[in-house]
Amino acid sequence: MSTAGQQARRAERTAQRAAESGPIKALGRVGLIAYGVIHLLVAYLAVRVALGAGGKADKTGALQTIAEQPAGRFFLWVLTVGLVALTIWQLAEAGWGHGYRRPRRRRTVQRLVSLGEAGVAGALAYSSFKVASGKGGKSKGEKAAFVDKVFDWPAGELLVAVIGLGIVAIALYLVSRGVTRRFVDDLDLAGAEPHARDAAIRFGQVGWPALGVAYGIIGLLLVYSAVTYDPEKATGMDTALKTLAGSPYGRVLLLIVAAGLACFGAYCLFDARYRRG
Repeated sequence: MSTAGQQARRAERTAQRAAESGPIKALGRVGLIAYGVIHLLVAYLAVRVALGAGGKADKTGALQTIAEQPAGRFFLWVLTVGLVALTIWQLAEAGWGHGYRRPRRRRTVQRLVSLGEAGVAGALAYSSFKVASGKGGKSKGEKAAFVDKVFDWPAGELLVAVIGLGIVAIALYLVSRGVTRRFVDDLDLAGAEPHARDAAIRFGQVGWPALGVAYGIIGLLLVYSAVTYDPEKATGMDTALKTLAGSPYGRVLLLIVAAGLACFGAYCLFDARYRRG
């Protein structure tokens, strides 16, 4: 008769095999493509903001842009399924993956990265689901109202500031990931054509730091909102990019960041093709 421990291990192996199955990984690659397309659209919307055309330059704005196209809602449902699969895949990687990495510390760090990727993909899948089902995403006012509620909690301002500093720390990690080319460890480029290999690396070197800059501004705005008790400053990437546009030489800086985000979007397409696993 099986012990409870043996049954638990058997259930864990079954869950691992299901999460790392071919169909889940194939759909997860669709999720990576979706992630890339969304960042390409965010880059396009950021360019529009820089040129004074207005619009909402964030992931919700990108999803709404897709929804407005012919057959857009159908594609959003496809993206939602892919992002859910990507979430499951990365949760499996966070729990059991990256066994090839040495030493153990690097494996642990990468599992934490996979956990973060699962969180991002899951949140984006939820936003995609809401837009596809006609419910839309969180508006700027709703986000500000939520932060305002957090301010009313005990030590709420401190909590917002800590979250902001945490996002800044993540942003610095994203920049470091691009500068040190650490992202290459996630890719299996052994069979790639030389031009594809070079393109994937170049896009990653530019794209990861650009993504870090965008999130760094979000984190700093959260800290600023905590210091000034202004929840309107803590409303995500759209506010961050528009704040950048309003700074000295901001339009030029925003165009540079937009180009970097476009590079990250292109990198995600290579990531979908060459991701290990």
